[in-house]
Amino acid sequence: MSLSATTAPPPPAAPPRPPAARRSRSHKLTRLDLKYSPYLYIAPFFLVFGVFGLYPMLRTAWMSLHDWNLIGDHSFIGFDNYTRLVTDEYFWNATLNTFGIFLLSTVPQLLIALFLANLLNRTFLRARTLFRMAIFMPNVVSVAAVAIVFGMLFQRDFGVINWVLGLVGVNPVDWDAERWSSWTAVASMVNWRWTGYNTLILLAGMQAIPRDLYEAAELDGAGQWTQFWRITLPMLTPTFVFVVILSTIGGLQLFTEPLVFANGNIIGGDQREFQTLAMYMYELGIENLNTAGYGAAVAWAMFLMIALVSLVNFLLVRRTVK
Repeated sequence: MSLSATTAPPPPAAPPRPPAARRSRSHKLTRLDLKYSPYLYIAPFFLVFGVFGLYPMLRTAWMSLHDWNLIGDHSFIGFDNYTRLVTDEYFWNATLNTFGIFLLSTVPQLLIALFLANLLNRTFLRARTLFRMAIFMPNVVSVAAVAIVFGMLFQRDFGVINWVLGLVGVNPVDWDAERWSSWTAVASMVNWRWTGYNTLILLAGMQAIPRDLYEAAELDGAGQWTQFWRITLPMLTPTFVFVVILSTIGGLQLFTEPLVFANGNIIGGDQREFQTLAMYMYELGIENLNTAGYGAAVAWAMFLMIALVSLVNFLLVRRTVK
């Protein structure tokens, strides 16, 4: 008897391969997508920055080399506006005021923010969310409202601050008439508004530090101060550097608080006691139509100061908290 052999079904036919030209085109498109699509994703930022950031900077630099007025007349004078800054007493007065208010506001602000962030980071503190919300509230309040409140606090005749000073035998202070007193008043406004903002940034950096490091330090017998100095500060360095640079830029560009404290007087007091560089730049470039070029030179001088001070602060903070 013969056995009939069973034949296996033939394998399915392989799908037709696309032509070589199509494969090459698809490979090229994939490679172009991987290479250039990231630039397309970030292009909107650079377009906005170019229109509202880079172009105004270059335009201001060009204006600073001219005797320019806002009517449209201008003539090229080279670096004469910058050499004029060297002998301009109002410019140096505004520089002194800016750095004085900056030191009175930024240094205490950062120290208080660091202390509050470390306190809010403690696990034993109850209602931490409530405190975190409350400490950020001053930053939400309108600058005009802040100025009204602090204007009432620092009034010469009926202000709360002078009333408290009178309780200890101190004569009333005319806060906007002297340099040191106006610096103190403006710096107090800045500290009240921005301390909570910096606190929350530092708190976010502290919460990113692994808890295992603190637990290991406790097992080794390290106290709270040792943990803060040996663990918190070194691990917080990038965040703290960011806060310092941000505060430096904001402090040296101070404009709104002293302007509102002066009730809109752009010269900052009767004798320019607290006129900042930003206020002086606005006075020259906006209020005075004939000195826009010189105001642009003040703007670039302020920009270079901010860049230099930010770099110095960056190096000092990195070296201090290592």
